Amino acid sequence: MTKKHDENSILTELHELANLVGYNIRYEKGDFEGGNCLLKDQKLILINKKLDPKKKINILSKNIKEIGIDNVYIKPTLREFIEEEIVKK
Repeated sequence: MTKKHDENSILTELHELANLVGYNIRYEKGDFEGGNCLLKDQKLILINKKLDPKKKINILSKNIKEIGIDNVYIKPTLREFIEEEIVKK
């Protein structure tokens, strides 16, 4: 399995997890990295589409953890991955 394939798989799993907890993910252009927000009644995680996949994964992981996933079933490998991403700077 290639590194790019691994990153795409992780991004897919993080997208599914965000959707599970009620958030949609949008990739936009702009002078920002990313974060979660509430737009009208829609819960969003916005991510700068120009970021590399590793940075997108890091932002998604941190925001999903911030939203709260303690009471959600997540594959142990994905939960461990999210925890590791949070401690990265």
